[in-house]
Amino acid sequence: MEDIMTNHPATLQIFLDLMHKDIEDKINEMITDRNILYVLKGGKRLRPLLSAISFKVCTGGIEENKRYQKFLEGSVGIELAHGASLIHDDIIDGDLNRRGEPAFYIKAGIDTAILTGHKMLVLGFDLALSTGDKIAKLYLETWRETLEGQLDEINFNSKDLNNSSISAESKFFQVYSHIIDLKTAALFASACKVAAIWADSTDEIADILGKYGREVGFAYQLADDLVDLEKGEMIDSVVIPLLSKIEKKSIKNGTLTARKIKKKIEKNSPEIKRLYIDEITNHINRSKELSSNPLIPNNHYTKYLQNAPAYIINRMLEEINITIK
Repeated sequence: MEDIMTNHPATLQIFLDLMHKDIEDKINEMITDRNILYVLKGGKRLRPLLSAISFKVCTGGIEENKRYQKFLEGSVGIELAHGASLIHDDIIDGDLNRRGEPAFYIKAGIDTAILTGHKMLVLGFDLALSTGDKIAKLYLETWRETLEGQLDEINFNSKDLNNSSISAESKFFQVYSHIIDLKTAALFASACKVAAIWADSTDEIADILGKYGREVGFAYQLADDLVDLEKGEMIDSVVIPLLSKIEKKSIKNGTLTARKIKKKIEKNSPEIKRLYIDEITNHINRSKELSSNPLIPNNHYTKYLQNAPAYIINRMLEEINITIK
């Protein structure tokens, strides 16, 4: 992508739109498998877009084209890993639709869906390996975390994880946040961290950007869950620890009917919103602090890094008329 900032000041949205196009073009250039293209169709590309901002901050937008093309190839790897996780999530959760289309396992069958997910992971790892052992190891570590988060969520949803050492007050953060950290925030963190590696930045900058991405990932998942709750969707790994915290007493899985849970959520709606907004704001503020670290290069992309979290989250929360300030 041509460095638009050298010609005229551009808004964050213009930058994201241009980057989105470059990423889409690279996906269509590199991926020919129709099943994989179906899975990837319609994605927001949030993870590679955050990676793009991180990459441009590190290079100042003056990287040579060969390095930029390597970044775009890596972005495809990020989307392949994310897409594979969505295939598996839909099968596990029994979701029938994804991005306005039938879930892939509904369209192609569970066997094909599982194997396509595996194929996507292999292709993603091959891309990571082509850029060196360091990135390949980061890819594997990220996928390990994602798998652990998914397994923890399955275990939570299938049985009670009550532990006498975990109070109702802290359970929301210890169980729910642990799942978010592994299942969602890890990929956001790696997307930003690997951008610094592609840009040949220092390990210190890569670590800061990794922490930045993790905070954005936390805020994103919390916002996504809040939207789902406001729309009446209920997932045990969200609802049970949430109600445990708000009511300050432990609630075991399977002890409440869906109707009772819905009534409790409606009754406590103001408190739920306040809790989520406070937590989302905390993570956005932490991401801003990290993006303002003196080690982070100061150029015209740094403002994008600082403003992107609130911008992305508020775009999501528009659906339920909430704005984080």
